[in-house]
Amino acid sequence: MKVSLFQGILFAIFGFAALVGLFVFSTHTSTTGGGASEVGLVTIWGTLSKQDIQNALTAIGQTDQSFKEVSYVQKDEATLASDLASAIATGDAPDLVLASQENLQSLARLITPIPTSTLSAASFTSAFIAEAQLLTTPDGSGYYGVPFLVDPLVLFSNRALLASKGIAKPPATWEALTGLVSTVAELTPNRQITRGLIGLGTYDNVHNARGILSSLFLQTGIPVSFYRNGVLAANLSSGTSGTSVPGQAVIGFYSQFADPSKLSYTWNASLPDSQKAFLSGDLALYLGYVSEARFLRNANPNLDFVVAPLPQPGTATLKSAYGILYSFMIPRGAKNPSGAYQAAALLTSSAEQAIAAQVTGLAPVSLTELSTAPADPVASVAYAEALYANGWLSPTPASTDQVFSSMITGVITGRFTPATALSSGENSLNLLLQK
Repeated sequence: MKVSLFQGILFAIFGFAALVGLFVFSTHTSTTGGGASEVGLVTIWGTLSKQDIQNALTAIGQTDQSFKEVSYVQKDEATLASDLASAIATGDAPDLVLASQENLQSLARLITPIPTSTLSAASFTSAFIAEAQLLTTPDGSGYYGVPFLVDPLVLFSNRALLASKGIAKPPATWEALTGLVSTVAELTPNRQITRGLIGLGTYDNVHNARGILSSLFLQTGIPVSFYRNGVLAANLSSGTSGTSVPGQAVIGFYSQFADPSKLSYTWNASLPDSQKAFLSGDLALYLGYVSEARFLRNANPNLDFVVAPLPQPGTATLKSAYGILYSFMIPRGAKNPSGAYQAAALLTSSAEQAIAAQVTGLAPVSLTELSTAPADPVASVAYAEALYANGWLSPTPASTDQVFSSMITGVITGRFTPATALSSGENSLNLLLQK
């Protein structure tokens, strides 16, 4: 996406800046009840559960009357951009859009960025987690939205299964995880898997494979995408040192779990979806988003599982975990942009963040709220990981899945070497990002 496009949008929205310029973002965190002024009628379109967000708005509205006219409409993630474009064209745009960074590229042309004259860089940085910087416009003149919640990738473990193998705690590093394969995985003499350690190595039957691979790339210092002269470009091959290419190491590490010739073999393409395998007790470990904890508990109340932080490289000095960052964005044509911005800002105050996180099962993005660890063990992991959550600006989820699946499937079938897969994947991502 070219800078000039966003500059054009910014020039067109000086009127919006004037409407909200008097609202000082840094003061909203002290507004916990009653509302300093009326938000007014605000309609939100979003990809999160209607029940969860409406319940959060209802709970918040009990202490803050500013939200009495705020409503939420759930939209299909796959059609959100086209639905929004149609609504803008017909004059029926919502006032806010709640979506993740995985949809930002498809929505950017439809969003009115918030200029730094309204939301300063100092206020933004001091208020929100580091991953929120993904919302910065290419020219640095503003932000696409106001962060709301984050869903970090975590490690679920079958406590009873691990205990029966003499394992007291879930692995904290990828090296420790790999070392558990021979202890936990059960294979027949002809290498058929009857019980696996973890769903890794393939793509299409690994739940959350996109987030897992993203985590591995980011943990290795590979940004996956970055702005070059105002244009978003793919970067899977950075960090080259001599003959070592970190991206190739990531693909090699990931694919080894589906290689029957390796000691780490514990998964293959014939097995069911990894989430289903974990629910049925046939998988000791499962990599999923923290928001899945409630689903897993309800889907199998007899499953004794615990939530632990995502494993890290043993040599890492800084922690990183892929997080799906949800933010409020003001679309072009919003009828109440001032009220929309105020509603978004109020929802980042500590009390509102705590309510929203509890209702949805996600983690807050407010550094103020994250400064105190909750008593609930799942929420405690979510809060801790939110602080080092990381992400990248990608094509649509479906397009990214096609690229990543091609890379991994090509390697495990022998069609690609890790080097060829990495090069092909980077080229494909570049084409998608620059459309």
